Amino acid sequence: MTTGTLITVAPTGAESAKTEVPALPVTLDELLLTAKECAALGAAVIHVHIRDHEARPTLDQGRLRETVAALRESTDLIVQLSTGGAVTDPEADRLAVLDAAPDMASCTMGTVNFGDDVFLNRWEFIVELHTRMQERGIVPEYEIFDLGHLAALQRLLGKYGLPHGGHVHVDFVMGVPGGMPGNAATLVAAQQMLRDLPEGTTFSATGIGRTTIPVMLAALSAGGHLRVGMEDTVTYAKGRPVESNMQLVARAVSLAQLAQRPPLNPGEARQLLGR
Repeated sequence: MTTGTLITVAPTGAESAKTEVPALPVTLDELLLTAKECAALGAAVIHVHIRDHEARPTLDQGRLRETVAALRESTDLIVQLSTGGAVTDPEADRLAVLDAAPDMASCTMGTVNFGDDVFLNRWEFIVELHTRMQERGIVPEYEIFDLGHLAALQRLLGKYGLPHGGHVHVDFVMGVPGGMPGNAATLVAAQQMLRDLPEGTTFSATGIGRTTIPVMLAALSAGGHLRVGMEDTVTYAKGRPVESNMQLVARAVSLAQLAQRPPLNPGEARQLLGR
């Protein structure tokens, strides 16, 4: 069982509107403040979506490059850009995210119903993401929204080889309407399927909305790692909105410490992830 806990913060996402969630960090200054606060608490990775000047989701290259540079200058966090964007973003723009040269980037391993929308990830697109990251020295985090995505990952690695750094790390995104449920039984089933992946594969788990706490507890007990943040939940408890990403990271840190698996610092996280 892993002795420390990798904590990733996903502070913004592409779904929530600033007008509905005023605490959401959407400007670069807000994102940098959030990053510093969460790093001080114990986060080691920041999973980044950005917004434009009207707080709408964007994959603008200039903003992405500026964001990566500013996060590197201001923190020691591992900078992980989302190649998922919003469900409406074209493949070319999602691939171009890698041009901003992040430390890591997400690679979603299949198409999934996403509420009333469809999050499209064609096989050819997945292969292109994976191979471009290999060539550019970017570490992928393979996002798994459903159990079949793990079989796709096994196929991908078998045909195109290990990622840059040689270590395979996945994130189980659980509780999305249309994806796998966010409960302990599903997480155990997903963890069992990791046996078919390279030895030493690690996982984080993300519980969407009300599944946040059950998924965190299940992941810690199974030796997994955690992703939390306002991308995934904007309610801290029933009837109680999240006040900041710090609040979510602090809860994750306290649970990790209770499990006697304290947070990994960014240097330890880089060693784990092959970065």
